[in-house]
Formats: sequence, C-alpha cells, structure tokens
Amino acid sequence: MPFELLIPITVFIIIILVASLRVLREYERGIIFLLGRFWKVKGPGLILVIPIVQQMVKVDLRTRVLDVPQQDVISRDNVSVKVNAVIYYRVIDPEKSVIQVEDYSSATSQLAQTTLRSVLGQHELDEMLAEREKLNADIQRILDEQTAAWGIKVSNVELKHIDLDESMVRAIAKQAEAERGRRAKVIDAEGELQAAQRFMEAAEILSTQPQAIQLRFLTTLQGMSAERNSLLVLPLPIDLISGLMKKGEEKG
Repeated sequence: MPFELLIPITVFIIIILVASLRVLREYERGIIFLLGRFWKVKGPGLILVIPIVQQMVKVDLRTRVLDVPQQDVISRDNVSVKVNAVIYYRVIDPEKSVIQVEDYSSATSQLAQTTLRSVLGQHELDEMLAEREKLNADIQRILDEQTAAWGIKVSNVELKHIDLDESMVRAIAKQAEAERGRRAKVIDAEGELQAAQRFMEAAEILSTQPQAIQLRFLTTLQGMSAERNSLLVLPLPIDLISGLMKKGEEKG
C-alpha cells in the first residue's frame, strides 16, 4: 500500500477510535444497542461504542428526589384537602428503565400523583392527620410494585403538607376544644367517685370505732386552733358530758 494512502487511513482509524471511546462514572451505566437491538449493559469506566453500528443510552443509578405537585384530595368523609409529597426512587435495572418505558422519570411522577389521590381518598381526615407513617408505607408499597416493571425501586415516600380550608381548621379546633372539655369533666367525675368511695370507707370505720370519732374530733380542734380566730364555738360530745356526770354522781 502506498505511503500516501496509509496516512489518511491511519488518521481515519484514529478518529473512529477516539469517537468510539466513552467514559462512564461509577453511578452511570450505558445501554448499548447494536443495529437497533439491545446488546448489553456496559460501565462504569472506559468503554468502546462503534459509531453508526452501535448506539448508547446513558442511565443514572443515583437516588432521585421527586417532588409530587399539590393534589386535591377528597377524603372518605367528604373533606377536601390539598396534599403534596416527596418520593425517593432510583434505577435498579438500567435495561428495563430504557426499554420498558419511554421516560421513567415522567411516568413515575404521573403514577405517584394518581396513587396519592387514590390511597388518601380511601381514608378519613383524622386518619390522614394521625397516621402519616401508615399512609406513607401504603403509597410506597403500591408505587414500588407498579414501577418494578420499569426497573425502578421506590425507597421512600413522605407526605409533606396536608392543607385544610379555614372553615375546616376552625371546625377541628372547636372539636378539639369540646374533646378537652369532655375529658376534664370525666376526670372531675372520676375524682368525685374516688372521693365518695373514700368517704364511705371512712364512715364505715368511724361507725364501728367510737374512739376514732373522738380522735377525729380532737384532730379537728387542733387544726382550728392553729388558725387566727378570735372566738371558737365548739360542740361538746355527749359521751364526754355523760362521763363527767357519772363521775360527779360517784363523788356525791
């Protein structure tokens, strides 16, 4: 082969080789198609992609954060609320994420919106406010099952805000106030019941032990004498009078 032809061929080969080289980072994979058909998954590192014959689609394997737009949800007890959420997901099967779905990011976002409305619509407002962890787990499980065919793994779902109308906020506040009042009345009633039971027990003891009545009388006198009163009018126990009268008759 003449030297004049060797130089252009060598330059052409070098250009082809340089154009064929690709560098994929640790978190990237390359889906290689050979004449339009899936061939293999390559990466990370330095790979070779033959121009024209082969095409490569790059896929990022890092966890992505999807902010689900605010959704209008009607709860099972017919309360309208606005809910938004955040979803964490990542690609675990690069081949499926390219071949099975056109745009896995957009598809996951749309599926998350419909799933959010569907799941929350099956619960009452009180459950939405009090059982967020359970709702998060339910939404995450459903999304994970449905996106598995796309090579997607939904690792976590978090409800961010549940916004209510002003009228509903006032109604909830009024309900909470009524609940606190009810609990206070129940506590007062339980206290009265316990006090009444103690009084009954004390009355039974005093009725069987006359000395206990006199001891209680003296204790009450001691407490009253400690107060700053100018005059005390006290009843005198009949038993004490009877005892004094008997002693006087004996002396007489």
